[in-house]
Order: sequence, then structure tokens, then C-alpha cells
Amino acid sequence: MTRPDPAAPTPGPTPNLTPDTIVAFLAGVFERRGGEEYLGEPVTMAEHMLQGATLAERAGQPEEIVVAALLHDIGHFTGEFGTFTMEDTEDRFHEDEGARLLEAFFPPVITDCVKYHVAAKRYLCATRPEYFRRLSPASVHSLGLQGGPMSAAEVAEFENNPNLEAIVQVRYLDEAGKRTDMETPAFAHFAPMVQRMVDAHARGTGAGRG
Repeated sequence: MTRPDPAAPTPGPTPNLTPDTIVAFLAGVFERRGGEEYLGEPVTMAEHMLQGATLAERAGQPEEIVVAALLHDIGHFTGEFGTFTMEDTEDRFHEDEGARLLEAFFPPVITDCVKYHVAAKRYLCATRPEYFRRLSPASVHSLGLQGGPMSAAEVAEFENNPNLEAIVQVRYLDEAGKRTDMETPAFAHFAPMVQRMVDAHARGTGAGRG
């Protein structure tokens, strides 16, 4: 499967989103699609992302990390290639689709955490061999589709990202958010935080809310 053109518009019936409407749109995605199976794991898509955000919040992580963990897999819902399954033989590039949706509304650190959370798995498997033992069977399967552990050249290039620390942190939260016994708040709990991130980005770019 060919990696999508990053300049292409996000496929699907995405409305004309603005800083005023993006949070409600994301809440609707969680409500409509959150109950879907998460890639062969014992939790749903919404449970997985809410667990990551909850773990970050409980640990006192910055709001950027909490929101990135909450939204890191949103591309599974918005990508033209659909959701990964254990029968897949090619990658679906959900990280690119998610970043494409979010980049107009969120600070670069959040968009980078979404865009590079798959690459971070490859990076950690190359640089911290013990990380591989954390991976679930589904995550091991997808690692093979995503290119396996990074080469030395890929590691060196990846480490140039100024948001590397945040990206790696979200990757650890991604792997941790697969528990069957964890209670989390709903998306509405995080919505004000998500809106603060949108507003901060809008102020920085001059694209204020209406």
C-alpha cells in the first residue's frame, strides 16, 4: 500500500472545520466510532486513547502530552485505508491521516506526537531492546508492516526532531493504554483541555476563534 500524498486533502465526509468546531467534531468521532475494536487488542479504540490520556493526566504530564495521547490514533477513524486488522499485510499509515486532520488546529508538538508515534515504536525497538518486550502481539504484527526497528541512519535522523522527548512519552502511553481493568473519564472530561490547546495554537497563528 502506497503512503498517501501528504499534500492531499483528508478523505471522507469531513466538515469544514474551524477552531470553534474541531473539538465537537472529535467528540462526535469518539461517540460514533469509539466502540470499535482496537487492532486485535482487548480494549476498544476509545478505551485505548482515553486510557493513554488518563495515565498522562494522573502522572501530571503537561496538557500537550495528555491531548496527544488522547488523539494519537484518531487517524484510524479518518483515513481512507480504514482500520488495521491482524490480517493486514500492508500498513495503513493512520499516523499520517491523524496528523493531517489535526495540524491546522493544534501546536506542532501535538501533531508531531500523532504523526510520529509509529516511528517512535520503531525507534524504541532499535535503541531500547527491552521495549520490544512491552509490545502486544498486535503491536508486534504491525511493527513488521511498519518497517521493523529503525536502521542506524533512521535513528540519527529521528533524533533530530525537536519534539523527540514528547513523541517517545506518547509512545509509552500508547503501549500502556491496553488494560481491561481501567476506568477512565469520557472524552468530555478532556474536552476543555483539548480546546485550550486549539486556542493556544490559534493565538500563535493568528487564526482566532469566531
